[in-house]
Amino acid sequence: MFFKKRNIIELKTAKEIERMKTAGKVVGEILNKLYDVIKPGITTKDIDIFSEKHIRSLKMVPAFLGVKGINYPFPSSACVSINNEVVHGIPSASRVLREGDIVSVDVGVIYEGYYGDAAKTYPVGNILKAADELIKVTEMSLNKGVGQALPGKRLGDISYAIQKTAEDAGFSVVRDFVGHGIGRYLHEEPQIPNFGKSNTGIRLLAGMVLAIEPMVNAGGYEVCSTDDTWTIVTKDGSLSAHFEHTVAITEEGCEILTKV
Repeated sequence: MFFKKRNIIELKTAKEIERMKTAGKVVGEILNKLYDVIKPGITTKDIDIFSEKHIRSLKMVPAFLGVKGINYPFPSSACVSINNEVVHGIPSASRVLREGDIVSVDVGVIYEGYYGDAAKTYPVGNILKAADELIKVTEMSLNKGVGQALPGKRLGDISYAIQKTAEDAGFSVVRDFVGHGIGRYLHEEPQIPNFGKSNTGIRLLAGMVLAIEPMVNAGGYEVCSTDDTWTIVTKDGSLSAHFEHTVAITEEGCEILTKV
């Protein structure tokens, strides 16, 4: 979800995809382990520390730490966004998770020059039914989008599947931030909007690697940035959820590289 990207679509070789799968596996492991870590009383910085320690223990590199922003580099290894924060939340030792919150965590890893990137949204203790429904629908939107990431399909098929799933459930998809290609750079072409028309856009080819990431709001789709210039929040203050996988399109179909 950061801003530097390549302007061409690079098809990856099997060897390159294997490197990305190694990076993606680490991301997936972290996100799975966070189900046991996230609970009322911990801070968003605790989540960041846990994520970075896991990455460093495997001699890999946090992908987000130091990425250039509008005014200053991103200062952490994980993006941790609470409730109405959509993406890019900066972890802080003073931000304490409370019962009923929802928290989105986005993690990236570099392995031998190749990136893996994924995100999940978690309940903090017992949450309201409406918040639980938002999380479930957002994850379902991701799964529906991934299901369209097949050779011969078009990019708009992914976008349409995500939008339809979210909007049929009464939610909205963020339009100002999108998914992206990924490989030797965190952000590559193509951009992958979470809204669009089926059977439109570029043809999907084997060798493409995509970071598909629906951001779904309980209210309207409009967002804005906060004073820290990194954190993006819903304009109407409604809850937001975020799920992401890095996937490789193969001759046989689609392989999720960040799934453990």
